[in-house]
Amino acid sequence: MPIIVQKFGGTSVADAEKIMAAARKAIAAQDEGNQVVMVVSAMGKNTDMLVDLAGQLSERPPAREMDMLLSTGEQVSVALMAMAIDALGRKAVSLTGAQIGIRTDSSHTKARIQSISTERMQTLLDEGNIVIAAGFQGIDEDFNITTLGRGGSDTTAVALAAVLRAASCDIYTDVDGVYTTDPRKLPAARRTRQAGYDEMLELASLGAGVLHSRSVEFAKKFGVPIHVRSSATGEPGTMVLPEGESLQNPVSGAALTKNEARVTLSGVPDRPGSSLQIFTKMAEANVPIDMIVQNVGAEGRAEVSFTVVQSDLSATQAAVAAVVEQIGAERYSIAEDVAKVSVVGLGMARQSGVAMRMFRALADAGINLRMITTSEIKISVLVEESRALEALQAVHDVFELQRPPADARPFRLAPPSPAEPSDAEPSDADAVAVVEHLAGMEDLRIEEVLLDESQARITISEVDDKPGIAATVFEEIAAGEIFVDMIVQGDGAGGRAAMSFTVPRGQLEAALARTEEVAASIGGAKVTSSPEVAKLSVSGIGLRTHADVAIRMFRPLAEAGINVEMINTSEVRVNVIVDGARGTEALQCLQQAFADVMR
Repeated sequence: MPIIVQKFGGTSVADAEKIMAAARKAIAAQDEGNQVVMVVSAMGKNTDMLVDLAGQLSERPPAREMDMLLSTGEQVSVALMAMAIDALGRKAVSLTGAQIGIRTDSSHTKARIQSISTERMQTLLDEGNIVIAAGFQGIDEDFNITTLGRGGSDTTAVALAAVLRAASCDIYTDVDGVYTTDPRKLPAARRTRQAGYDEMLELASLGAGVLHSRSVEFAKKFGVPIHVRSSATGEPGTMVLPEGESLQNPVSGAALTKNEARVTLSGVPDRPGSSLQIFTKMAEANVPIDMIVQNVGAEGRAEVSFTVVQSDLSATQAAVAAVVEQIGAERYSIAEDVAKVSVVGLGMARQSGVAMRMFRALADAGINLRMITTSEIKISVLVEESRALEALQAVHDVFELQRPPADARPFRLAPPSPAEPSDAEPSDADAVAVVEHLAGMEDLRIEEVLLDESQARITISEVDDKPGIAATVFEEIAAGEIFVDMIVQGDGAGGRAAMSFTVPRGQLEAALARTEEVAASIGGAKVTSSPEVAKLSVSGIGLRTHADVAIRMFRPLAEAGINVEMINTSEVRVNVIVDGARGTEALQCLQQAFADVMR
């Protein structure tokens, strides 16, 4: 009998009426021939109330006791849900995370799931019960209650779906699916029928609050289909599956992230190990980093920029001040008046000119780009915070995200089965393999470490830091039908900016000629190039949520004396450019560094 996991967020169980409505949805799913596991969050603003109470008693409550306190919110919800189902004439059993057997590490308030026992849940399901699981919580090896941090109930639901091999994980929320952007910001936003795992990972990391990135990581890692739908209606919502809604449209969604700050280290010694020292210091300060941009150095000095959330500025400033002195950089600066606008889409990897269209739309709106970073499926730019909503509107319009794609996939509630089901009982060996596969459920998993030796690099520097420059450069490149891969632009110091990008080696001469024409037309710009660079890419699941990924990359390269010339990052991939002559050596360094977490 297929298993369905249903997750109901706090707003969906905020009062007795909503609890009863959720109970009816679970019963309806059971009547359709499914075994049902429900995951519920704390009611309404219950968690906020508990946090406030703790704050009234202590400025710094012990993390262990905060977990003990906050876990009670879900315990109330599961008990009430079991009562509701019982009142409707069906069998239900409520379980805390500890009773289920959700084992985590001991990182209180932000624990990671290590393993989940299925025996008790499966027995209860086979007895005809609806199992109601408390989201957001688990237990460590010393039997301490732990909580999973932000988005923890989503994470619990998808993790349970993974270990139970559920047919689907239905995420019931107060919105009816995943939109092309936040409909509260742009009313023209359109609900998508289907989103790819990688697209959803990028959008979740950009603040699309429908799903938390950790839950999408689980879904991708274990092949769990997610159905995001409204708790207020029975209508289909958005399926999150390996592939997105369209193969033709290069962009499937746009996002705006505010409350960010940009940090720029200028005059960084352009030598092996500088990046390692910077990001080691940030990791020691426990500051999560978002965008990372390192541009090509000039006269022995480079520039490194990255973004952090504004709430981490105090810790960031202390760490940066220390590392500037440690590595002998010239200075650092922090800008708080910035916001990030991004576009995401699996189709970007198949089409050229996507960045050019985005940059032209922003230029036509008179919006200056303070930073640029690209990946295979995402382009992010930093703009003035006061112009952020205009920027989001401009990119949403230029890619016509309000229109359904002509090749939109038909909505389906579950992906096609990869193979016909077997009547044979699973063997003991199969059971052991499943347990081994799910051990360390939230561990970093690297899918591949790749070397691309087909590219060349162009840098245009001493460019006026004003709207339209990036659009002009890449329109000229696109006119020559030249495919651009990596693009990075850092902070414009003193009103001047630098931009680097990579092109196929065979097109370097044509691309260089066109770039030099642009440089001549704007006056004062300098163009340099390297005919042979090596691009190293590390891709996998958990790159953002595991802070040591950048350190793992930069340390072996620094120890081998290999200098990093360019960096850009995304949720699923980190790319670096090094000297082409040392590409194979760099690949071997990274393969060895990630050998223990390779898929």
